[in-house]
Amino acid sequence: MLDTAFPPAIVRATPSAVVVDREGTLLRAFTDPGGRWRLPVTTAEVDAGFVRLLIAYEDQRFFRHAGVDPRAILRAAGQALASGRIVSGASTLTMQTVRLMTDARDRTPWRKVSEMVSAWQVERRLTKDEILTIYLNQAPYGGNIEGVRAASLAYFGREPRRLTLAQSALLVALPQSPEARRPDRHPAAAKAARDRVLDRLFARGAITARDRDEAKREQVPTRRRPVPRLAPHLARDLVAAAPDVTVHQTTLDAGWQARLEQLARERVDLIGPHVSAAILVADIATGEIRASVGSAGLFDDRRAGHVDMVRAVRSPGSTLKPFIYGMAMEAGLIAPSTLLADTPSTFAGYEPDNFDETFQGLVTASEALRRSLNVPAVTLLDALGPVRLAVRLQAAGATVALPADRTATLAIGLGGFGTRLIDLAGLYTGLARGGRPIALHAVPGRPKAQSRLLEARAADAVDAILAEMMPPRNARPGLIAYKTGTSYGYRDAWAVGYDAEHVVAVWVGRPDGTPVAGLTGWTDAAPLLFDASARIGITPRPARPAPLTTAELPPPLRQYPPRASRTEAGRALAIAFPPPGAVVALSGPSGAPQPLTARVLGAPVDAWLLNGRPLPVRPGRRTAQIDAPPGAHTLTVITSGGASERVSFRVE
Repeated sequence: MLDTAFPPAIVRATPSAVVVDREGTLLRAFTDPGGRWRLPVTTAEVDAGFVRLLIAYEDQRFFRHAGVDPRAILRAAGQALASGRIVSGASTLTMQTVRLMTDARDRTPWRKVSEMVSAWQVERRLTKDEILTIYLNQAPYGGNIEGVRAASLAYFGREPRRLTLAQSALLVALPQSPEARRPDRHPAAAKAARDRVLDRLFARGAITARDRDEAKREQVPTRRRPVPRLAPHLARDLVAAAPDVTVHQTTLDAGWQARLEQLARERVDLIGPHVSAAILVADIATGEIRASVGSAGLFDDRRAGHVDMVRAVRSPGSTLKPFIYGMAMEAGLIAPSTLLADTPSTFAGYEPDNFDETFQGLVTASEALRRSLNVPAVTLLDALGPVRLAVRLQAAGATVALPADRTATLAIGLGGFGTRLIDLAGLYTGLARGGRPIALHAVPGRPKAQSRLLEARAADAVDAILAEMMPPRNARPGLIAYKTGTSYGYRDAWAVGYDAEHVVAVWVGRPDGTPVAGLTGWTDAAPLLFDASARIGITPRPARPAPLTTAELPPPLRQYPPRASRTEAGRALAIAFPPPGAVVALSGPSGAPQPLTARVLGAPVDAWLLNGRPLPVRPGRRTAQIDAPPGAHTLTVITSGGASERVSFRVE
């Protein structure tokens, strides 16, 4: 009488989780809960020659029998009677697959009968291709290696799509006695087993004598190769977020990822023993992330390699200045050739100075941005309002991390808040895309729409300025529009740039936030940015027309603030924001309406009117917070002397 385990329960083993690139190339694999490498594979992903050899050696009638091969049983029985010992087995591939699916260990007659019954049942439920796929995924290959894909990667360092005859023969031989024939421990036994497979295949007419002899001359591997571990931080996060998913598709390019990981390791060795680096590459048109290097080495404890600096919150230094200038151009305050004063200045007790502790006097806006001068940037941000900048950045998808219960101040223009490398890369796509950034994503899918960051004309003007940035030594100018940044205390060095197709963002520093003497965006991050761009290939950018000279600008735009606004008597009145005809977006990232900060230049304002109705603003103020609902509006300001100005704008 058969026991309750007849036929045995059939269970498909859980495969390892794998993360693959845009073409299906393996980036990283993880062991299964039992610590085994069991990488998912289909018959279409395995060399057809290997599959033919496997069937020719193990089960020539695989596609003709129903799970049990009577001819094989009779042949095995006859050989055993003639020789007095077992010469060959009668197990079909289906029966071997049942054995793998039931994890059967004993070899009793009852177990053999049980396998035959189960094989017949499996054949009724599954196709031949499905049975073969299970075998290819679960066959043992020594140690914690299961399945032909894991074995091919571990022993040959390659996917099983294309295998030599010698490699195929070795993979056919190993499952019969995986521990005794492990090539990394018993290479002589592995070679002998492989050669026996080749001899039998020749005897059966499956291969020629020449092919057999050439395959025998090929060396067997003597060590296990590491499983690919590209994009380890991103892969780790994807698997942690969806542990039940077996194959995690990404938008990455495995070739780019490997080259940039190598570049990061090489570069940090030249900077310091505890310094790490992060690199992100994304497609400007689609937002697809093509490479994400989170550190200079996952297992480098000196550099805290486990920390993903692509998504770590750090001070961005001067990398946000392009957006201050863009917003000022959008508001009609400046043009690229407008003169700005770089002189010692105080803003309500805040006294910014430049990185080199010098001042340049009058400079154009273009020069001030390219030289990353602090006073002109803070002057413009003071006119725009730091809260407005923070809201604009958040609406465009960027992290703006401020201390608890603190609001944005002028310091955010120089990096006085926290954001992430991936956020900076996303913001810079806005400069390359006419002011409208695109959400960056590493998993295939439709990108999330982002709010407009800048008007198209302002974005194009800033883009042209950044394209004229001086490149690092030995790099060609004009190929990449970019900006660098250095956080306070030499803690973070940044460089973010883009060509015609891709944005590349780079961070260099210590993950623990310790200062690094002499670390700057110009000396350390910019060369890495250009090297990274060169390794993926630079697509030239289209030329931009030259901006108007200062003398060609209308008088109010030749210098900021305008001269009239600096006279003590008879001061002219001008509405600086909103400019005439402006379309102002007042929704924050959560969709909540934000107040409009109107600003005038010149004489103090005695009365503020919105659509003819007085606003509750204290007399003498040059700024006013206005709650303007969506639609068209007219703002009127009146001085105590009776002078007035009016501007029409629209809120969306």
